[in-house]
Amino acid sequence: MQLLILLLALFGFTTYNPIMHAAYEQHSVSELTQPAPVTIADFFDLRYVGAPQISPDGAWIAYTVRQTDTLKQSSQTRIWMAPAGGGDPLPMTAAGSSASNPRWSPDGKYLSFTATRGDGAKNQVWVLDRRGGEAQQLTFVEQGVSGYEWSPDGSRLLLLIRDADEDTSGEPRPYVIDRLQFKRDYIGYLDRRRIHIYTFTPGDDAPVQLTFGDYDHSSPVWSPDGTRIAFVSNRTDEPDGNIDSNIWVVQSNCSEADCGLVQVTRNPGPDTQPAWSPDGREIAYITNIEPDKFWYATTHLAITSADGSGPERVLTREIDRNMGSPRFSRDGRSILFLKEEGGMVKLSSIGRDGRRFTNLIEGTMEVNSFAIQGDLIAASIGNFSAPDEIYTLNRGRLSQLTFTNREYLARIETASFREIRFPSKGGTEIHGFMVLPNGYQAGQRYPTILWIHGGPVAQYSHSYNFNAQLFAANGYVVLMINPRGSSGYGQAFSEILFADWGNKDFEDVMAGVDYAIENGYADPNHLGVGGWSYGGILTNYVITKTDRFHGAISGSSETLMRSNYGHDHYQLFWEKELGLPWETPEKWERISPFNDVANVVTPTLWIGGAEDWNVPILGSEQMYQAMRRLGVETLLVVYPGEHHGISRPAFQKDRFERYLDWFNRYVKNR
Repeated sequence: MQLLILLLALFGFTTYNPIMHAAYEQHSVSELTQPAPVTIADFFDLRYVGAPQISPDGAWIAYTVRQTDTLKQSSQTRIWMAPAGGGDPLPMTAAGSSASNPRWSPDGKYLSFTATRGDGAKNQVWVLDRRGGEAQQLTFVEQGVSGYEWSPDGSRLLLLIRDADEDTSGEPRPYVIDRLQFKRDYIGYLDRRRIHIYTFTPGDDAPVQLTFGDYDHSSPVWSPDGTRIAFVSNRTDEPDGNIDSNIWVVQSNCSEADCGLVQVTRNPGPDTQPAWSPDGREIAYITNIEPDKFWYATTHLAITSADGSGPERVLTREIDRNMGSPRFSRDGRSILFLKEEGGMVKLSSIGRDGRRFTNLIEGTMEVNSFAIQGDLIAASIGNFSAPDEIYTLNRGRLSQLTFTNREYLARIETASFREIRFPSKGGTEIHGFMVLPNGYQAGQRYPTILWIHGGPVAQYSHSYNFNAQLFAANGYVVLMINPRGSSGYGQAFSEILFADWGNKDFEDVMAGVDYAIENGYADPNHLGVGGWSYGGILTNYVITKTDRFHGAISGSSETLMRSNYGHDHYQLFWEKELGLPWETPEKWERISPFNDVANVVTPTLWIGGAEDWNVPILGSEQMYQAMRRLGVETLLVVYPGEHHGISRPAFQKDRFERYLDWFNRYVKNR
């Protein structure tokens, strides 16, 4: 125990090198407890740390910790706070119920959060007095609130509230659909009830509505003087028919409809995530200047005047990487933001004039969120060997503040990995990761799983991946490739996939398999492939184009593309990429792997959620039916009540077990 205490004191609050720190701490603690490869049961011991918030005096950092509650068959999120200078964290909300969205009142006396407490209760704002006592409910909105922020002087809150349902009978009724976009995963069928911005003064009977109309409003932020609120909304004539969201500003001290409403941006693409300059004269935001390419286009950091007089200046046009989460520095001279970068997410900064770009933290890592208070930055950071924790950055010194997963990492033998680069067909360099099985011995070939990421415009990065750890613990090499279409490598790299799925990305992942075989890692006679969402979709292209794989798992995937039109929630994006299905059927059919199902010889597990409107189970059902008719080994697993992400712990456990059983049967032990 003395050795453990000494190690924590020594390494708890020193300058942080993500990979070396995780490796050293794990090695040191392993002298006391012998680590072992992960098991499925270990997944439910993981804790997910995020959402840092710094107190106004810079002394404390609040954050959230989500973990699995197997008894309630759900996840639970609690709020904690830790001294910014280091020390033991304190739980601020009790076990047994969830809380989220921590915020400090401007005077620092209260820590607020949102929670749903009590049977039938709606999500409300609660406050904790730091001097002690139980949390007190602050809002009593009948339909609940979906977001909130304190005004700069602490006298009011802005609230996001969805319109109330006029039918209070509680009886089932038919869905009456009149919207162009009429479905959304996790929500279901959409009606005309919209989310509007309100202000609320504690003690008043009711909040005051500020925005109106048949539009949704999001991401509201107070101006530094509290007189205005910037927000995001698509207020075009047909918001469901385009992605033209803009930044708007409304007066906060007015009870008239849309009082003083000013349109700040006019770019035809989505402008989001507004952030005020300290002097209130400008707003920084994230923009997509090529809306016809939607998620294939690079998102940039931009800035414009807060009064709507323009111009709208893109500051990062030459950087060609996705940006997010802009925040002004205390002096207003620079803007901090998150930037994707080839298998990493960096915390970066640029001058408000577009000069002096720099990465504030170097090293292989993924920064997921951050907060600023004066010169202090708090961020949630993870790496390939350890889940996210909270770190502080103060005048260039990066220190780890929380060790929430210390016990987990102490008993887990984390699999090692290689960062790999190799040429694809045509010579394009492809980047990715190769996770080696626990107990790996150089020169020995292992059964290998190509596990494909979703998106497709996403990336594998230096972040903890339990799937890969579990496969490695069971004797597999795991290939995690970022093929063309992935983000983090520039717009041209992503855009090449536009209306051409399953072509260049197929070449790239197969080049990754060839690389692993040629370099003596992978056994070509024991290959598996799988993934979720677009990872499942690309799996479908793989198994219809090659017979090299001996087992496949396609999770939440699409196969016959025209059948998803009007069924999933991507109608606008389908139209932008492929055209209207009755006008350009050849484009839809060309990228439909279902049309090549007769080529499949790989035993394939089809799996997904019964209520997934993101990538409906329909595609899996179609492929399963076809493979059964063709006499190819297959199985269909559908999780009732689940959406695109499987959330029920019992179903998560079942899915992991099926992954291992399928790959063990058809890949490892064939």
